[in-house]
Amino acid sequence: MRRFLAICGLIIVAGMVARAGAAELDPGIVARFQTLSMSVPTTGRVVVCHGFGCQRRTEIGLSRADHAKLAQLMAPGRASAEAERGAVAQAIAWFEKRVAAQAGTANAKAYATVMSDPGQFDCVDASTNTTQVLIVLDQLGLLHHHRVEAPVSRPFGWHVIHTTAVLRNVHDQEAWVFDPWTRNNGELPEVMPLAKWLQG
Repeated sequence: MRRFLAICGLIIVAGMVARAGAAELDPGIVARFQTLSMSVPTTGRVVVCHGFGCQRRTEIGLSRADHAKLAQLMAPGRASAEAERGAVAQAIAWFEKRVAAQAGTANAKAYATVMSDPGQFDCVDASTNTTQVLIVLDQLGLLHHHRVEAPVSRPFGWHVIHTTAVLRNVHDQEAWVFDPWTRNNGELPEVMPLAKWLQG
C-alpha cells in the first residue's frame, strides 16, 4: 500500500512539474483556434488539419508512448536554446510521420497547391498542426528555452498569404519560425529567425 501511494505521489508531482513548466497560452493562439472552430490541443488529443484551410480534420489520440518519444526527442534540447530548436524540429518531423497513417498525409509534398487533394497541407494546415505540436511540448514541460506564440503571416506571391508557427527564445526574445510546409511530409521543417522569414 505504501509503495502504491508513493507511486501515485510521484505521478502527481510529475504532473505538477509538467504544468509548472508550461507557460500561459498566448491569447493569439487561442484566437487562432477559435477562428478555425477548434479547441486548443491537449497532451491526450490533437486534431490534424489537412486538405487545405483545415477543411479536413482527423482527431489523433496521444498516448504515454507518444509522450515518452517526445521526451526522448527533446532531451538534447536542454543544453541550449539552439539545441532546443533542433530538438523541436525533430519532434515536428516525427509528429508528421506519427499521424500520417490516420490522416492520410504520408505523401504530402512541399509547397502543395492541389486543393482537391485531402492528403496535402497548405500553410494554414501546416502552421496549425505545428503550433499544436509546440503546445503539447509546452504542456508536457519539454520546452525550457522558448515559449509558444501565435502563428505569423507574410505576403507570398500575388494575393497569397503564407503562415508559419513561431517560438520565442525566452533569453534574448528573438522569435523563430518552424515551417514544415516548405518540406515533404516527415522532413525537418525550415527553421530560421522570424525577422529573416518575414523578408521572404
